[in-house]
Parts: sequence; C-alpha cells; structure tokens
Amino acid sequence: MKKIESFSEYQSEYQKSIENPELFWEEKANTFNWVSKWNKVLNWEFQSPKVEWFVGGKLNITENCLDRHLKSKSNKIAIIWEPNNPKDEIIKITYKELHQKVSTFSNVLKSHGVRKGDRICLYMPMVPELAIATLACARIGAVHSVVFAGFSAKALAERINDAECNVLLTSDGQYRGKKQLCLKNIADEALLSCDSIKSCIVLKRTGEKISMRLDRDFWWHEEIQKVNSFCPVEVMDSEDPLFILYTSGSTGKPKGVQHHCGGYMVYAEYSFRNVFQYEENDIYWCTADIGWITGHSYIVYGPLLAGATTIMFEGVPTYPNAGRFWDICDKHQVNIFYTAPTAIRALQAYGTEILKPYSLGSLKTLGSVGEPINEEAWQWYFKNIGKEKCAIVDTWWQTETGGILISPLSHITKTKPTYATLPLPGIQPCIVDADGCEIIGNDVQGNLCIKFPWPSMIRTIYRDHQRCKDVYFSTYKGKYFTGDGCRRDTDGLYRITGRVDDVINVSGHRIGTAEVENGINEHHLVIESAVVGFTHPIKGQGIYAYIILEKNSISEDLLIKEILETVNIEIGPIAKPDKIQFVSGLPKTRSGKIMRRILRKIADGNFSDLGDTSTLLDPTVVNSIIYNIK
Repeated sequence: MKKIESFSEYQSEYQKSIENPELFWEEKANTFNWVSKWNKVLNWEFQSPKVEWFVGGKLNITENCLDRHLKSKSNKIAIIWEPNNPKDEIIKITYKELHQKVSTFSNVLKSHGVRKGDRICLYMPMVPELAIATLACARIGAVHSVVFAGFSAKALAERINDAECNVLLTSDGQYRGKKQLCLKNIADEALLSCDSIKSCIVLKRTGEKISMRLDRDFWWHEEIQKVNSFCPVEVMDSEDPLFILYTSGSTGKPKGVQHHCGGYMVYAEYSFRNVFQYEENDIYWCTADIGWITGHSYIVYGPLLAGATTIMFEGVPTYPNAGRFWDICDKHQVNIFYTAPTAIRALQAYGTEILKPYSLGSLKTLGSVGEPINEEAWQWYFKNIGKEKCAIVDTWWQTETGGILISPLSHITKTKPTYATLPLPGIQPCIVDADGCEIIGNDVQGNLCIKFPWPSMIRTIYRDHQRCKDVYFSTYKGKYFTGDGCRRDTDGLYRITGRVDDVINVSGHRIGTAEVENGINEHHLVIESAVVGFTHPIKGQGIYAYIILEKNSISEDLLIKEILETVNIEIGPIAKPDKIQFVSGLPKTRSGKIMRRILRKIADGNFSDLGDTSTLLDPTVVNSIIYNIK
C-alpha cells in the first residue's frame, strides 16, 4: 500500500476520504489478496448499530500477513525476539519460518478439534509463540482472545467463560525483570470454574515444576512434533470475527470487544504505514504486550501486513538497568520506537546520565500510546531520546477503534506537545456539547465523537450487542461516543483531555472503577467503597479508594495489605489502589448516587473548588473525608 508522503498529500487524501469514503477505502483494500471481492464496500447505520465493510468479500488475514510476502520477502526477518535476560539468546524468525511455524501450530489446534468460529484463549508471556498462536488461530478461522498474563485466575476465568473458549494456550511460567511467575498454577486455578475448556496446551518457558492433568494438558513442544507444516488458510468472510479482546468499562463486567477480519486488516496496515511512515527495511519496535490492543494492531497485524520487521520484548524497561530500552534500540538499530508515557516518565526519573553509553542514532520516529503524553515527558523524549531530530507521534485510539484514529504522520504533520493533532484520512471526528449538538469551529471543547464509520471499528460486544449500543451509540444519536473529552485549538488540532466516564487510565490501561470496587468489596470487612482516579507522576492516573468498614480490631496496615491482596486475587496487580482512605461515609445525593466529582477533587488535593455540595444527603461527610486525609 502506498503511503502519504507530504502534508499537501495528506490534505488531499483526507478530502477524498470524506467526499467519497467508499471509493477511498476500496482503493486501499484492493492492495491486498482477496479470495473473492466484495459486492458492496460499506453498509452501515449507527442506530442498531450495524457496520459492515467489504460486504461479501472473502479472505484470510494470515495469507496477507505471511503467504503473500513469501515470493519477495521469504528470507526477511519478520520477528526479532528480545528475551527478558539480555544474556539469553535473541531469536530472529524470517517470514518463511514464521509461515511454517504458524501453519504447524494451526494443525496442532485442528488436532485438538478446533474449528472455524471456536474461541481460543491465550494466556502467555511475550514470547514468539504468542504471536505464532495468534496468527494460527486466524489462519484456521478460530477467534483468538488474548488475556494479558498479569490478570488473576478469577479474571482469566471470567474472560474464558464469557467467550466460551474451548482451548487455553498458556505457559509453565514467565520472566518479568527479576521475577519468575508460574502462569500454569494461575491457569489451573482458573480452569476449576471453566467447563468449556477441553484442551490446555502448555509452552515450556521457565522449566519450573508444574502439574499436568491427564487428557486435558498437553506440552506445546510435543504437540508440534505430531503434525506437519502444511496448512491451507480457512476462507473467511470479511465480516467474520477475527478476535475478542476484553476491556474495562464503567460497569463491573469487562466488555468483549469484537473485531472482524476484512476492515480490521485494511485499517491496521494503512494506519501503521502512514502514522509511522514505515519504509522498507525499517526496524520497528512497539514495547506493548500482545495482551492489549496495541500489541494486536502494532506488534502483530499492522507490521506483518506491511512486510515489516517487528520486535517483541519479553522484559521490562528497567531490567537489568534503566538503559535496557536504549540498549535494544542500539543493538537492533531500531528506526521506529513506540511506547507509553508511563514508561517515558519512569525512565525520565533516572536522569540522563544512564543515556550516555547509547547512540540512538538509528531512531527517526518516536511514538506514544495509551494516554495523552504530558508536556514535560514529551520534551524529555524529544530532546534526550530523539536528539531533537525524531518526529514524535502522539497517537490517540482505543481497543474499540482497532487502530490509531488521531495522530501526527511522522515528519509530515506539524507536532504540538500534548496534542494528538489531526485525524487520519477516513476518520471524521466531531466535538459535541452535553446535549449532543456538534460544536463547530476552533478553540472549542466538549466530548469527542466520530460521526462516520471506519474499517477497523468495533462490531459488537461478544454476546451483548445491546451493551455495545448502550455504551457507544446511545449517548449521542447517530454518533460513536469515545468516552473522552477533547479540545480543538485555534489551528484545528485535537487534544484529548481524558475520560468523561468512570474509567481510569492507569499506565495506559483502562480500568473501570466499578470493577475495582467490586474487587475491594469482596473483603469481608468492607461495607462499601468508591474508587476514583487521581493525578500520578508516573502512571498518569493512579487509583484512589475510599472505603467504609465494619468495626474491626485489625491494624490499618494489615487491613490495607489484605484489601490489596483481595484486589490482586479478583483482578490482578494492575488494579491495586495506589491510595486507600478509610472513611465513615461517602458523599451521596439524596437519591443515593455517589458524587465522584467531589471525590476526584479531594484525591487530587483540590479542596477549595468542590462545587455545590448542597444537594448532598449529608454535606458534613465531605469535611470529614478532607480532615482525615493522611
């Protein structure tokens, strides 16, 4: 696919995409291999909602990720795997080898009875086999559901049961910095309540001793010896589901966001190539985990569809020291680097002395993802990592959008710190007021919506289409509501101002307040809790929990420890509150609604601007909370 090469070309492409979206996306889709072409480019309405792209088209996404590259890129490196321990062996997999490995594991899945449409859960470390298994599912038409390997057994079980998965792919353990974690034990605990799982295929990574249940558990390395490496692709309809990925919402239960084959394929490649201005032979590295949407779109699918070399990293940015990212950039001569503001801020805290051994001369594009990047981190990234010569692409998108929607195009769009800048061609954002009326012009602020479909957008929430409608399409009629506030400056550039619902963005990961509250409330001494986000110097937002207790004789420190462990068990360490305050009451309206607006301001130390508290059932509760802050 040809990429945009100048700002005037961007303007021209954008105009074409708005005037005739169907023709615009048809041209992009024609660059891929299709078994048979579509009979209609787009069918849509946002009322139900119903969105279909390339209607009637037949394809397989892995044919476009792998098979079509074999003629010209057979020996090109597809994946570079950098292990947790820099002393361990680096693995490089060519497109030919990746094709063979994916085909082989596809046959393993088939041997376990997996058929088109089955859901497969992947609960694995960041190893090459995770990418291989993801592609193997897609090759045979199975729907992959990757669960981040930091979630607890209960959270894993909830996702397996909701998706009704019949196979679990996991590992004996994983390495994360200095830590070694046993994933199989967590998986075993989860499977006690997962009747749908018929097979559990286990990768040997750490070599630790684990239990293997006869007739259910199988070793990965043994299974791949039983099959051959020839596996033709399953022909998929453009609107067949490709994957389900769970994301937190403003209610307790995670949402199984469903993405489909054809439109997702077209947009993942298009956005990757244009945002990062990918050129043949660039070395590209996204530091995310495949357990999140960033890993799906911009470690696996986007880069491989473009025939790029993509780096997978097993470890953490501070192991064995805080120079690890920069060591990898120099070692592999990385040209495009994509990470989260959380990581940037954490590394910024180590100062610039640790950067001195590294050249970083190969870098030309620096990306930011997960949350709006603050100006101080943006400047540090630009000056110290990019040496003031790299473009910074501050990308805005969501699990539900499937790909980047608003972002500079590297070295093409004029950047502005803290601004995602301009929409990609084909994306029609609008800012609306509380009544849903579009706010026209510049220098305005409101809620961010999208008023026209794009190929990679959410199709439904698995088994709950009504929830999809309620969450994304009911707030503002005829528009997709992002849940984010937004400002458009005098030049028409977009700045995301944060969530306007009860979702906290912690280290770039969306966590629903209700989900955390449900976890806290599982502790036997907790009567009620209220969770809000607060400004955190590293994470962007931290989790602040206000908790009402039964009378108890346990020390406060021990109680906090127990509550944190309860959340860890219910959800995982990512959802543990950063601050816990025990309170005698919560600010509620007379109808019983918790005034989170007040709690957010208190959590941020903004005591002088709490707004109107006269509608509270008991206004004295607010003063009590402020007085007892430690």
